[in-house]
Amino acid sequence: MFAGTTTVMPPLGHLTIPATWQCVDLISDLHLQAAETATFEAWRHFMHTTEAQAVLILGDLFEVWVGDDAVASDPFLQACAEVLRQTTQRLTVAFMPGNRDFLVGQNFLSSCGVQALHDPTVLEWGDMRVLISHGDALCVDDVDYQRFRLQVRSADWQRAFLAQTLQERLRLARAMRTHSESQKRSDAVYADADAPTALAWLKAANSHHLIHGHTHKPADHTLLETPHTLRQVLSDWSLDHTPLRAQALRLRADGQMQRINMDQHSPKPIDTAQ
Repeated sequence: MFAGTTTVMPPLGHLTIPATWQCVDLISDLHLQAAETATFEAWRHFMHTTEAQAVLILGDLFEVWVGDDAVASDPFLQACAEVLRQTTQRLTVAFMPGNRDFLVGQNFLSSCGVQALHDPTVLEWGDMRVLISHGDALCVDDVDYQRFRLQVRSADWQRAFLAQTLQERLRLARAMRTHSESQKRSDAVYADADAPTALAWLKAANSHHLIHGHTHKPADHTLLETPHTLRQVLSDWSLDHTPLRAQALRLRADGQMQRINMDQHSPKPIDTAQ
């Protein structure tokens, strides 16, 4: 099921964009946390000032999420919730779970006015049909992670985890984060999205355009087997450490795309004809 094979295509969600909208912004992998104030402030500024009619968050908005009940005792999460609430008063915000915040629940999203997005989802906008995903399920060569993902996405595991006290959940989250940081320091090589799997997903979705995050390797890829098939990887956000990086991908009604750099505050057009 994992290494050397393509994963089974998950059920597809659908999101239809109103024909009257002019642009939609996509972001992912901000890993918001109280200790990284520059990234949070850049996100807050972006959410309050974007000219888009919608912001689609494709996972890992938060560094960790141990349950919606954590918000009541966490001033930082409350500040994040307030940004979302203020933003949803003027535009649409939708959230797709990532590998760090897959436990974000409907109670939290509803309290902020945020729409839940299934992973993966087909975004339909006029003649455009774009497949969007967090991207972790595409990294099939990371066998250990795929086994872990299968376990923690199960309803039984999540019920058992959320049944523990908040203090115990926070302790477990700290332990997992420490393990993750030790892997980063060991220069471990992380799996990228698997091209055959991406192509299989696109074929099943009847799409030629995939947008995802997760890998922290922002780039545009033409999949070799089909020259007109585009895989775009969203930027992670990191403005508290060098190198500085934070981008939104803006999709326009006419099919044009821009990467907008938060650290430079200037649009960077993408030439999709290359």
